[in-house]
Amino acid sequence: MTTGTLDQRGRALGVLRLSLTARCNLACRYCRPENQDPPALLTHQQRLKLVGAAARLGCRRLRLTGGEPLLAPGLVPLVQAVKALDLVEDVALTSNGVLLDRPLARRLQQAGLDRVTISLDGADPRAVLRMGGGHSFAHVLAAVGHAQAVGLPVKINTVVMAHGNGDQVIPMARLCRRLGVELRLIEYMDVGNRNGWRPEQVLTAAAMTTRIARHWPLEPVGRRHGATARRWRYRDGGGFVSTIASISEPFCGDCNRLRVTADGMAYTCLFAGQGTDLKPALDPRQPDAVLVRQLRSLWQQRQDRYSEERRSQQTSPAPRPSPAEMAYIGG
Repeated sequence: MTTGTLDQRGRALGVLRLSLTARCNLACRYCRPENQDPPALLTHQQRLKLVGAAARLGCRRLRLTGGEPLLAPGLVPLVQAVKALDLVEDVALTSNGVLLDRPLARRLQQAGLDRVTISLDGADPRAVLRMGGGHSFAHVLAAVGHAQAVGLPVKINTVVMAHGNGDQVIPMARLCRRLGVELRLIEYMDVGNRNGWRPEQVLTAAAMTTRIARHWPLEPVGRRHGATARRWRYRDGGGFVSTIASISEPFCGDCNRLRVTADGMAYTCLFAGQGTDLKPALDPRQPDAVLVRQLRSLWQQRQDRYSEERRSQQTSPAPRPSPAEMAYIGG
């Protein structure tokens, strides 16, 4: 087995983020999905071939994303097959939780899913509604309970827009402490061309943790190598809170993620201006070695550090044009 494939900046491939669909049943302001899939989604066998090839290059973690991955047929069989073939060490899911009922949570847990991250952008129904989440608040709270009931570890993602749900930082921290789950506060990012990103809409990670610490003192835990989240522990034993700060505190230096869209386009950066079409190499008539060579070449040529480049400038540049919107690239 080939391991430890490095890019031009010495970063090893560690995580494959695989989108299963571009469709979503919500219309969040920071994402703006088209709510339709590209014409040719990857098949079950192509997805397994991709995960296997990435594993041969050292990838040890798989995150299944969307769009909303619970809308994608074949989710449970895919998790089951990846775990049965022992392709990676960890399989995670990111979902808005609306469709995660108790039977589905149990099937995913039994298939081998290791953990789930559920998105929730406000601590009450009105806050969620104004962020584009529709009337999903009760469904998402129920989903958290369903996951916990079957033994699936849960975290909650909240994308924070300063003038959208900036008032929800403390209420979300309070809610997640009550639920016993880790809250991950995400700075609003300039991904794609649809979400109308403006620098003044960014509430920084430092500002968010300062607000929380006024209510519940925090002590730093840090950021694990290759991770996106910087963690803090509540000093009163109330669990953890994390921030993902790609705008104000970029972590490009050890980014280890390869992103593949639902139709097989590979992106070496969330902010990449163009992708690489893997579909010819994913053709079942092609030997696995062809895909392995393409992925190895793609990763070895990788130099992306867009967030660091943006951060180094005195003023924020215009968002980089990207053909892959947030809903397609599984941000």
